[in-house]
Amino acid sequence: MVDKFLKFLVYEKRFSLNTSQAYEKDLDQFFSFIQVQFQIESEQAVAHIHLRAWVVSLIEAQLNPISVNRKIACIKSYFKFLSARGLIVKNPVSRIRPLKTEKKLPFFLRQSETIHLLDHIEYENSFSGRRDQLVIELLYASGIRLSELINLKQGDINAYDGTLKVLGKRNKERLVPINEFLIKMIQSYLKEYRSEGKSKAYLLLTDKREQMYPMFVYRLVQKYLSQITTLKKRSPHVLRHTFATHMLDKGAELNAVKEILGHTSLAATQVYIHNSMEKLKKTFDQAHPKA
Repeated sequence: MVDKFLKFLVYEKRFSLNTSQAYEKDLDQFFSFIQVQFQIESEQAVAHIHLRAWVVSLIEAQLNPISVNRKIACIKSYFKFLSARGLIVKNPVSRIRPLKTEKKLPFFLRQSETIHLLDHIEYENSFSGRRDQLVIELLYASGIRLSELINLKQGDINAYDGTLKVLGKRNKERLVPINEFLIKMIQSYLKEYRSEGKSKAYLLLTDKREQMYPMFVYRLVQKYLSQITTLKKRSPHVLRHTFATHMLDKGAELNAVKEILGHTSLAATQVYIHNSMEKLKKTFDQAHPKA
């Protein structure tokens, strides 16, 4: 039944392959636990007490609460799947609640750091250097995710409309507006791309002329962010956070930012309001005579 559930996630819920694999691993760990601890072999025999014992074991193993909650979400989804098909009489996960987690504000670059990154860093005068610059500009100017970046195709750029077609989470397509400067940068890059005889469909390639992979982009972004910021976190997602925070700082509507980022829930976008509020509080403390 696990195999059917995983196919359901990929083909009906449109989960990514990575998410499906993570769920498979979580389910395997859960069933291994209840088999060893309680000699349970089937889903029908699983009760609330068994799930609670499993969650306790994860906590005692000092697993990060966010990771525990992801595992709980996986098990909840699986038993909901079984319940909807009449394969279990009672859902044992209904009373299991996620753990409380510390809400951390996203890391983002200051305006001055962003200007330095985009306007003052010197990139190599080569295909690789222009590609690196394009990666940085794309991540900041569009707010797209790492997975969306590396899967961009040449045909996804519409210079006439000024849009970028992005394949987001659960294979949902969306159009992201891009500015004229970025369009010209992409066009210039593609001229050199084609002049070198590259026929790959993907827009961004590694130095070996293959599709980019996550760690390649991580290293690339970290290399340039290390030159302009002291932030501990210097990942591609920092540029996505920076995009959203700066958009809201400049007065963009929350719903518009939500659509551009590809969030399904407004709550996911509202976290960036806190970034802006922290900035306002700091300004208030520094400037108000009675602060």
